[in-house]
Amino acid sequence: MQQTSNLLNTSDHNRDKVGLTYVYPVVSRRAGGVSVGINLNPNNACNWRCVYCQVPDLKRGSAPNINLSTLETELRGFLHELVNGSFMQEQVPAEARHIHDIALSGNGEPTSAKEFEQVIELIGHVKNDFDLPKNLKLVLITNGSLIQRQSVQTGLKRMAKLNGEVWFKFDRALPDERQRINNTQMSLKQIRKHIALAASYCPTWLQTCVFQMDGAPPSEQETTAYLEFIGSLKHDGVPLQGVLLYGLARPSMQPEAAILTKVNEKWMNSFSARIQVLGLSVKSSP
Repeated sequence: MQQTSNLLNTSDHNRDKVGLTYVYPVVSRRAGGVSVGINLNPNNACNWRCVYCQVPDLKRGSAPNINLSTLETELRGFLHELVNGSFMQEQVPAEARHIHDIALSGNGEPTSAKEFEQVIELIGHVKNDFDLPKNLKLVLITNGSLIQRQSVQTGLKRMAKLNGEVWFKFDRALPDERQRINNTQMSLKQIRKHIALAASYCPTWLQTCVFQMDGAPPSEQETTAYLEFIGSLKHDGVPLQGVLLYGLARPSMQPEAAILTKVNEKWMNSFSARIQVLGLSVKSSP
């Protein structure tokens, strides 16, 4: 396993850090420890194109065929190194030397992998063979666009038995804003249906990225529409865990990168407070 002498940090999410195809380590600012990333999109293909995406050479498409044998070998090998080897001491800052989660994320939409259900089953088997923290989470970071697939739903049910969580991307409520930010025409009606489905199968957080474009944060019209939408989910009994609110931590690799900047702390705190008024928990990572 290839290693570098540089300590991992929260601004380095390099998928090639340990020279593997599917598995990579991240010191996650939201997780507060080491997140074992599983990248099911090594072809840099996604069905959305978010303007803040840090994936270089991003293209439209789906995950390639997943070599489950290779994935299992990499995951077993890397977990062994984390638990029994010197990786934590050599690569991870002292304050983050614990495994917080296994996260399906990577360079595209992970649920686009045909083998998604089998991947979840594989992770469950591998976890059982290691002395891992009992509260270790299995996290799916997803745009939620493919929740209607039976294999994805079956995978979510399996995740729920593995202390799983879904982080469901919901950045903007107005259709023009979703097109501008995520480059998707998925309707709010579809999103509502998919959020409700996800939450019915596995504990689900909404994950929202906020930032400035051309020096302006999301408009009041957009934030009002956003708050009305998540408020209606709460009112209708959709069992959301809360909202993961985060800003820009790493530079975008998309053409819009030059016009993206962080929102200020006052704006972030105000938006967080408005969400909390609706009765939803908020975890904020500026």
